[in-house]
Amino acid sequence: MPSKKSSSPEPIRTRRATVVQKRLEWDPLGLWAGVDEAGRGPLAGPVVAAAVILDDTRRIRGLADSKVLTALARERLYDAIREKALCCAVGEASVAEIDTLNILHATMLAMRRAVEGLRLRPVKVLVDGNRLPQLDVLSEAIVGGDAKVKSISAASIIAKVTRDRMLRELHEQFPQYGFAAHKGYGTPEHLQALRTHGPCVHHRRFFGPVAATFVTDDGATVSVQVG
Repeated sequence: MPSKKSSSPEPIRTRRATVVQKRLEWDPLGLWAGVDEAGRGPLAGPVVAAAVILDDTRRIRGLADSKVLTALARERLYDAIREKALCCAVGEASVAEIDTLNILHATMLAMRRAVEGLRLRPVKVLVDGNRLPQLDVLSEAIVGGDAKVKSISAASIIAKVTRDRMLRELHEQFPQYGFAAHKGYGTPEHLQALRTHGPCVHHRRFFGPVAATFVTDDGATVSVQVG
């Protein structure tokens, strides 16, 4: 006698949801580049942007927003991206450009330079955030894109590692500020160094904590109230 089929429902199988950048019917076919930046918030050093076109046939495991990765993981992924991506490029805006243009426009400039530096021309550029640089190619801003789109994740890693290396080099020239440790961000140690030594040529003069300190003709550091 055949056994009766169980009337109990099948167990529900779940799997982790992943966000995939879907191409719509009107999206162009061809190479897509991801773009992100590092260094908008620090008090010193340039702002650095990267543009990356990944190779779909050469998977890179572990790509994620650079901010959630350890320094060791970023270095490992940096090497993997450089090895396996179809191409990538870095652009930067200097401290002088940041002081002249403001940090937003300097960031857009660095992003544009990164895209223009690509060896291959993309048909579309995906940019982390809600603003777009002026480009001569179709582009789209994606809020939280560094956690959603692999090419933007890769760009965030390239930009972050590149800038961190720059700040370690600055530390060799100006060890009194501790750039190797805080990478130019406004940590208590950095702020104390500013009060003690005043700003150096690599500090962003119009950022509040930097503008609040200056060195007099006799070499004394003076703190002033800003705002």
